[in-house]
Amino acid sequence: MEFGPCGGVRPDGQCEMRSGACIFAEVVPWSGIVPATRPVRAPLVLTDFSATPFDRNDIAATAAVLAPGCDAVLVGEHQNKPDFPPTLMGSLLVDAGVTPWITLSCRDRNRVVLEQELRGLHSIGVETVLCVTGDGRGYDVRPDVTQTFDLDGPRLVSLAASVGTIAAVPETPTAPPVSARPDRLVEKQRAGASLAVLNHVPFPKMIADFMAAAVSAGVSIPVIAAVAVFTDSVSAAVLQGLPGLELDESVTERVLGAADPVAAGIAAAVDEARALLSIDGVAGVNVSGLASASGGRLGAEIKAEVGRLIRAEAS
Repeated sequence: MEFGPCGGVRPDGQCEMRSGACIFAEVVPWSGIVPATRPVRAPLVLTDFSATPFDRNDIAATAAVLAPGCDAVLVGEHQNKPDFPPTLMGSLLVDAGVTPWITLSCRDRNRVVLEQELRGLHSIGVETVLCVTGDGRGYDVRPDVTQTFDLDGPRLVSLAASVGTIAAVPETPTAPPVSARPDRLVEKQRAGASLAVLNHVPFPKMIADFMAAAVSAGVSIPVIAAVAVFTDSVSAAVLQGLPGLELDESVTERVLGAADPVAAGIAAAVDEARALLSIDGVAGVNVSGLASASGGRLGAEIKAEVGRLIRAEAS
């Protein structure tokens, strides 16, 4: 990694990949080409997409459930859950009637393959790609598979922008060095990012503080804030399983202790979305998470209902 720090720095400042502190004491300034700003409009509701891997029918069915409640779907990339190649996944989702945002990570693809996927996605009309360095592969996850990391997130952003793709980037407001995270987003913007998606934080005020600092530092791209959707202990745990991701403990207890956790989880997510959308600079929300441990279809139905209610309030 050349342009750090990444978003996975642990709360105590330790590296998520090895023993010891993060080596990036300061944000590394972008030193490559600074492309012209590309104005884009953020979706009001961007919803996490999850379906049975390598199952065309389930992909189409899940997309049909989500479509009425969102403006676009965000397809993640997970080290322990391989799926169809990005261009094929993008094509299947376009055919299913949703607008896909495809995540490309640098963990499992070298620069040539990343460029192939970017050009392939562009050729089928997928306009937006979330460019991430990628979580390092766990020591116990496919130990027979090597990791690539030819590029890091900002350099992938630059590559995406150079082929005409709208590059979206993640940022983690709660990851150390917290005070430098707005500057980190500025450098991703300078690399060519047109949109940003923030990771979960426990309280909306943390996003308000981050946005005020980010705008002051020079961030001008649309920012999407994450809304946590959970209705049971498993779906809550998934949202807290990665460095830098946190939930409000009081909300978690209220949802999990409710007589109807599904209704309570939906209400809590809509409340969080309402608070986030009232913050200056927040252009949309990412309805995010597993939502339910009772299967992907039910999770999709819950997220679709959250998205529908958010859109109804905004209309």
